[in-house]
This record gives sequence, C-alpha cells and structure tokens, in this order.
Amino acid sequence: MRFGEEYSLLYDFYGALLSKRQREVFELYYEENLSLSEIAECVGISRQAVHIALAKANEELETFEAKLGLIAKHADYEKVLTEVETKLGGILKASAGAGALDPAVAKDLRRIKRLIMELDI
Repeated sequence: MRFGEEYSLLYDFYGALLSKRQREVFELYYEENLSLSEIAECVGISRQAVHIALAKANEELETFEAKLGLIAKHADYEKVLTEVETKLGGILKASAGAGALDPAVAKDLRRIKRLIMELDI
C-alpha cells in the first residue's frame, strides 16, 4: 500500500490517463483533503462509489508505473544529472586554480552546468 504523497507523485505523471471522474475524485481526496462523504456530496454519487473510484484510480496509477516506469526513470535521470553537475563543478574548480583548462573548454563546461541546473526534471 502506498501513501498519499506517493499517489500524488503517480498522479503527477499519469493523472491525465485516468477518467474524468477518477481525476475529480482523486483531486478532491488527495489535494483538497475532503472525506469520502464530502466528495460523495460534491460529486453527487454514493460514498461507496467514491471509494470504488478512488481505489480504481490508485490501482490504475500503480499499473501505469509498473508498465511504463516513468517515475523510476525520472529518479535515475535526476541522479545522473546531479552526478554530472557535481563532476563539472569539480573540474571547473580544479582547473580554475591550476589554469590547466582551455578557456573555451571552461566556458563550454560552465554552459553545460548551467543548462543542467535549468532542467526541470
């Protein structure tokens, strides 16, 4: 069983793949923190129907991640980019004192580091 934060992350990646009703129920429950009864009243369905829609949405989100693995890939990309950024910083710092790096190469490395930092991953 996952926690609300984990489902919210799944929803960020795969929410558009859910039905309109599932998205509505999911958002009211996880983002607006409404109870099942409150959601039922807002949406005009039974509390049991809300429970079923929410459970099905969560199940589908888990299935999407199991099949597509976008969250796992995203985490891997972040890890690699962080490592590259750290190594670039180390190269730039070491070369600044030694003056061993060609100025054009140093400029390119700083640009690469800025681009990595600007990525919204």
